[in-house]
Amino acid sequence: MEHVIPDVFAPLFKPARYKGGYGGRGSGKSHTFATMAIAQMSANPGSRGVCIREVQKSLKESAHLLLADSIKKLGLDRKFEVQSSQIRTPGGGLISFQGMQDHTADSIKSLEGYNWAWVEEAQTMSQRSLELLRPTIREPGSELWFSWNPRNATDPVDKLFRGLIEPDDDSIIVRSNYMDNQFFPLELEKERLFDRKHNPDRYGHIWLGDYEPMAIGAIWDRAMLHEGRRDEAPDMDRIVVAVDPAVSSEEHSDEHGIVVAGIGEDQRGYVLDDVSIKGGPKQWATRAIAAYDRYDADAIVIEINQGGDMVRHTLESIRKNIRIIEVRATRGKHVRAEPISALYALGRVSHVGTFETLETQMCQMTAGGFEGPGSPDHVDALVWAFTELMPGLTIKNDWDDWDDDWEDSQGQSAIGGY
Repeated sequence: MEHVIPDVFAPLFKPARYKGGYGGRGSGKSHTFATMAIAQMSANPGSRGVCIREVQKSLKESAHLLLADSIKKLGLDRKFEVQSSQIRTPGGGLISFQGMQDHTADSIKSLEGYNWAWVEEAQTMSQRSLELLRPTIREPGSELWFSWNPRNATDPVDKLFRGLIEPDDDSIIVRSNYMDNQFFPLELEKERLFDRKHNPDRYGHIWLGDYEPMAIGAIWDRAMLHEGRRDEAPDMDRIVVAVDPAVSSEEHSDEHGIVVAGIGEDQRGYVLDDVSIKGGPKQWATRAIAAYDRYDADAIVIEINQGGDMVRHTLESIRKNIRIIEVRATRGKHVRAEPISALYALGRVSHVGTFETLETQMCQMTAGGFEGPGSPDHVDALVWAFTELMPGLTIKNDWDDWDDDWEDSQGQSAIGGY
């Protein structure tokens, strides 16, 4: 069996407790770890491995297809049995696919007999998940693998590999980018050059494995979001689905922002889901109503500046008598967002899980406007949700008035009891 991988990743094929590979797009990280997985199962019949993501809502979001393709490329179709939800390996072994957010301290014990665990998109893994996983993979000679494109120095996987683990701590870490991959395809080179020209602010993160850019003067920051992150929400007193419809549904149009948020019994705010989508009116309305049903929400909050009565009509054409709350923007997006960002700064809002696109947009929203590409559709939906859930913050005419009231009251009345 011939392993065709970028030369830079060769050290990862040596035994080590911790193996990490990070960098930008086109580096060959995922292909390398998939090849490692198949090589391990071939060399150790009867062993077990698990491919993990922080959140895995469907098998399509896992490495299942990548591993199946690797098996074919390595000519091992007869030795491996690719099933719909798992892969059977030589000697009665197994590769399974799981999301860490589905696990509790008790359920994670089901992985105790596994020989390796590969965490994909490890930049999204929470501290809780790391703390659950590391002592669980405990078989003699077992290994923990992590592949990721860095977002922020505060991400738990970055703190682990680029801070806590010393080079001699039975670990191997490799940084690789497109220029280190001798198999980097021409098609991706065209995409890279396009991003270098048209998306320079994010080029370093996408292609060079640099941390996510932070807009100067951003009213949210990633450390704030990570500090408040939760793995589970408490019982909820109220839940809404907020929708910021896009102006059009063309291929290059903005997304329709659809965010689920609520107030917990602890009177704190929680972001429960981000199901934003591109597409036509029927598609976003169907998605919003599905979220409404899934979370047993109290209402759908819709911004009607662009579509007016048609926004309500679109929802009611799918579900009559659904409770709809209409809101109309009278101020700029960044002005509406500032009091909501203040809630985060006060530690009154948590994200239940990780919402990458939403959080990226949040960190590109400044006091002077949005500095990211396109429209902050996800953020706008978030703001509408908490504007409805926490009205005490939004009845002020502007940010300065709210800020003055906050200082005068020392936080007792400006946030409307939340």
